[in-house]
Amino acid sequence: MTQDTELLAIEHAAVRGWPARDTEGIDGWLARASGGTSVRGNSMAALDWTGRDLTAAIGRVVRFYRDRGEPPRFTISDASVPPELDAVLDRAGWRRGIDHVTMAKTVDPAVVPSATVTQADAPDAAWYDVYLDGLKSERRKVAPELIGRVQQPCTFFSAVREGHVISSGLSVIDGPLASVQCMATLASARRTGAAGSILTTIEAHAARHGVRRLYLQAEGANTTAISLYTRFGFAVVGRYHTRDLVD
Repeated sequence: MTQDTELLAIEHAAVRGWPARDTEGIDGWLARASGGTSVRGNSMAALDWTGRDLTAAIGRVVRFYRDRGEPPRFTISDASVPPELDAVLDRAGWRRGIDHVTMAKTVDPAVVPSATVTQADAPDAAWYDVYLDGLKSERRKVAPELIGRVQQPCTFFSAVREGHVISSGLSVIDGPLASVQCMATLASARRTGAAGSILTTIEAHAARHGVRRLYLQAEGANTTAISLYTRFGFAVVGRYHTRDLVD
């Protein structure tokens, strides 16, 4: 698999791994709307293109979001098509959002899960308490609904200390790929190795299920998280940003 092919596969898996409340296919693209402020749940995934009239397709995207009272938004990744899409949106005045990175690593079949991390097929209240703690209020409102639509097989990971959950994670298996998402650690427990224990256990879980590659997506400015992921063997395989239509 080439790097470009892998990135496209990861981008598709990321879309499937975080299902939106409302979707519509537009000339091969997938419009997603979920309310709140989730980028993945509220943007056009421009990963496939079957159309001929780019201007008309963009117009349909605008109508999709405005009909739902949401701001029109594209997610533009290194795998987005057609290649000129980002430049066309830029010239039309669509505002560029913050940069994100897509990272991946090869699963080590010998990795050992952490004894302090529990696994479950569904999130419990303690898992939610940790994950939602770091989200803005608008995201907290819709996050449980989005998580409730996450495809199976998925597994929720909780790092536990003295009987209390201090760190969370979620992984969705999608063929040879598995995600690392919903990573969060209570402020009082940061820099204690809790997030690392989640990552190690996700990797061990992936190895048991024959997964070859782990992937994750993070804000480019979150250097603390990116440094952690790099230490665990993840490397940047692509980048993406949003384009918002500002009236």
